Amino acid sequence: MSYAESMKRLEEIVTALEAGGTDLDETLKLFEEGSKLLKECQAELSEAEGKVEQLRLEDVE
Repeated sequence: MSYAESMKRLEEIVTALEAGGTDLDETLKLFEEGSKLLKECQAELSEAEGKVEQLRLEDVE
């Protein structure tokens, strides 16, 4: 799943959780999915930041 797709799914999950009306099992399932997606997105952002920093340092040399 791409970063954009993951973010879109996270938005859907947040909307569903904020709306309420889901039973406890479904709420837990959505929360777990959201947590996993968030970790994946954070890792992808960290990797991108590292690449940008590396490119920035290469430009200085």
